[in-house]
Amino acid sequence: MDPVTHALVGAAVGYACGGRTLGRHAAGLGALAGLVPDLDNFISSESDPLIYVEYHRHFTHSLLFSFAGAWLPMVPWLMRPEFRSRWRLMWLCAWLAYLSHCLLDASTTWGTQLFWPFARTRVSWDVIAIVDPMFTLALGVVLAFAIVRQKHRAAIVGLGIALAYLAFGTLQHARASAVQRKAARQRQHSIERAQVMPTLANNIVWRSVYLTEGKIHSDRIRVGWFSRGRIREGTSLPLMTHEQLREAERAGNRAHRGFDRFLWFSDGWVARDPKEDSIIGDMRYSRSTEAFDPVWGIRFIPDQAAVEWVSRERDRKLNLSQLWAEIAGTDGRYGPVSTFDRGDKLEPASPSN
Repeated sequence: MDPVTHALVGAAVGYACGGRTLGRHAAGLGALAGLVPDLDNFISSESDPLIYVEYHRHFTHSLLFSFAGAWLPMVPWLMRPEFRSRWRLMWLCAWLAYLSHCLLDASTTWGTQLFWPFARTRVSWDVIAIVDPMFTLALGVVLAFAIVRQKHRAAIVGLGIALAYLAFGTLQHARASAVQRKAARQRQHSIERAQVMPTLANNIVWRSVYLTEGKIHSDRIRVGWFSRGRIREGTSLPLMTHEQLREAERAGNRAHRGFDRFLWFSDGWVARDPKEDSIIGDMRYSRSTEAFDPVWGIRFIPDQAAVEWVSRERDRKLNLSQLWAEIAGTDGRYGPVSTFDRGDKLEPASPSN
């Protein structure tokens, strides 16, 4: 999640836990604890560009490390004698707020190593977008009321609303998955593995990817709050594996394990960029809704047997009017799954609210 949301959730957790005793200091401590796990953003290397993606949401985001990590945000308060006797309550507030960061990140799509050091599994429940203004604004309003009026119970209500929103995201995820499975059946595809992910700032429009017979198929799925699921057909590309690496890329992978590490980071959803086939991209994220235009990927440098991180995040042009049309249900490119012609194409469909 974005830092603002993490700080708000942490502040709400801290205030709900210790607001009665610590007052507004509990909210400040919680906000700081909610930000601390992202100190791993500073782990990087000019000589190894994959260090950042390998270590972001790594050990600082694990459940085990949270017990120790909770002490770091407490330092400013422990330096003051009047707070030292309350260190137990402070640690509890900080730990719960720290933990909220780890669990909230796991609720998004990037992948979080909750079980480090016992497993390198990247947990991603895919129930909320990395940036979701509705979630952030609702919690922020309730938290502001709680702090201004000094009512720690209001912070508990705010957390209840946040949990309800995540639960609704889980329901929406299940609905989008059902549409994905139905579309695959009508295409006569047997799904080997699949993922659906909420798109930016909403839980209505989802990006769908699934693997069948060596190809990754991607689509856009809309599951309106009060309407049936609809789908907008995307594209399909061959899954990128070690066997498809070129000789120079094999040399680069042997030297720095660039492909192996990127494959792990992207959870195996990798394909060549159809416009620039030297780039191996993460098919979970695309700048285009029409075709695969990876937001990030890797490129091997043949002469140096090295790997380069390719990021197009800064060049990413977000078409807000198009996104809103998809969310509102006025984008005519969406249609019911039942309109598939032998599972190949969608017939034109009228807009649906």
